Amino acid sequence: MGDDSSPRTRDQRLAAWDSLPRPVVTPSMLNCDFARVSAELDALAQAGVLAVHLDVMDGHFVPNLSYGAPVIADWRPRTDFAFDTHLMISDPARYLDDFVKAGCDTIIFHIEVVPQPIELIRRIRDLGCRASLAINPPTPFHAIEPFLGDVDAILVMSVNPGFGGQKFEPLVLDKVRAARLARPDLWISIDGGINPTTAEMAVAAGATQLVAGSAVFKTRDGHYATAVGELTEGARRGTERGEATARPAEAASQV
Repeated sequence: MGDDSSPRTRDQRLAAWDSLPRPVVTPSMLNCDFARVSAELDALAQAGVLAVHLDVMDGHFVPNLSYGAPVIADWRPRTDFAFDTHLMISDPARYLDDFVKAGCDTIIFHIEVVPQPIELIRRIRDLGCRASLAINPPTPFHAIEPFLGDVDAILVMSVNPGFGGQKFEPLVLDKVRAARLARPDLWISIDGGINPTTAEMAVAAGATQLVAGSAVFKTRDGHYATAVGELTEGARRGTERGEATARPAEAASQV
């Protein structure tokens, strides 16, 4: 579908998303200056950002409110960025059509609110978007494991959702490793407490996408290239660590 007013169609945005170098850094707009969103989007583009993450909170599933589909629809004509949209809401199926019409490209919803997600995954895909399942830190990996073959991506939360600036929980990296082992080609995103150090850890464990809010917008001056570069460098180190770990395992399997 290309039913929004972005300069690019959804198919074009998703094609650009698929061509992104991995791992990819996606700033979370939850931490931007909401009084000057257009300027923030332009500044991110100048910093080399190619997609952004949108955090939608309902004050029920998580103890905070952010923004909804009407606000996203206003942002859509202002950028060609793919919108990676995280629905931290209690009833994602009810509002799905609104977010698709607003111009979202990936729809992420929580296994905690839709424990049998196949129908909703299919609806999202039928509407032309990518479907992703999110999992919170306390939720065991086996809750999403049966559905790894049905989704386009997963989002591993490395903090409890609802607020930015929280401390990274390293134990969630076991979920990243398990998902990577279960489905080697899976797009794995991680969100919460991401900085250059934790970016390295996450990518070494198998993460494909790093959602970063405070680490990008900490400067509050609209010059985000340095922050994005530091995260990208952390991700590069993580890639090297992951490859170094994989080589002995591959050699052992050939003995």
